Amino acid sequence: MWKFIKKLFYTIAIISIFSIIWGRFFNPIITITQIEGLVKYQKLDRDYISFDEMGRNVKKAVIASEDQNFYRHNGFDFQAIQKAFADNQKGKKLKGGSTISQQTAKNVFLWNGRSYVRKGLEAIFTFIIEKVWSKDIILERYLNSIEMGQGVFGVEAASHYYFGKSSADLTKSEAAWIAVCLPNPKKYDPKNPSSYLSRKHSWVMRQMNYVNLE
Repeated sequence: MWKFIKKLFYTIAIISIFSIIWGRFFNPIITITQIEGLVKYQKLDRDYISFDEMGRNVKKAVIASEDQNFYRHNGFDFQAIQKAFADNQKGKKLKGGSTISQQTAKNVFLWNGRSYVRKGLEAIFTFIIEKVWSKDIILERYLNSIEMGQGVFGVEAASHYYFGKSSADLTKSEAAWIAVCLPNPKKYDPKNPSSYLSRKHSWVMRQMNYVNLE
C-alpha cells in the first residue's frame, strides 16, 4: 500500500511539473473545469489567443473587476483576504479574496470547490507560477481558461458569444460587461443584466481608468 501511495505521489508530482513547464509556453490542452462544462452542456466553446491579441480593454476590465493589485502582489493579496474574511464574518455576501494568480492556478491545474485540499494545492501552484511564469503569462492563461458562460471559456469565445466580435475590438463598455460576469458566469448575463450587474458595470468602467497594465 505504501509503495502504491509513493508511486502515486511521484506520478502526480511529475505530471504537475510537466504541466507547469508546459504552461510557461502554451495554453492548457484542456482543464478539469472545461471537461465538466463539456459533460454538462455538451459543448466546449473556446478560442485560445495570445496576450497581444486580446486588446487592452478586456485586460483592464478584468483586472479592475477581479484584482486591481495584480501587477503589485506576489500571488496573494493579504489585504483583500483580510477584508473578505471580515466581510464574511459580518454575514455579508461570501467573498474569497482570491487573486487572478490564485484563480489561474485553480482554473488551469485544479477543480472547483472549497475544500482545504484544493485551497492548499491552489496556494502551492500559485506560489510556483508566480516564480516560473511572468505576470503577462499568468494573465493570458487566466483570460484564455476562465469560464464565461455555459460551456463558454475564455474572453475570445465570450466576446464572440456575447458581442459577435473579437476581444481586441471590444469597447470599454463591452469589456466591462464581460468582466462583471466572472464571479458567476452561469448566472450573470450581460445581455440581460440585473440592477446589481448594471451598478457593478458602472463601477468597473470607472476603475478601468486607474488600471496600469505593467
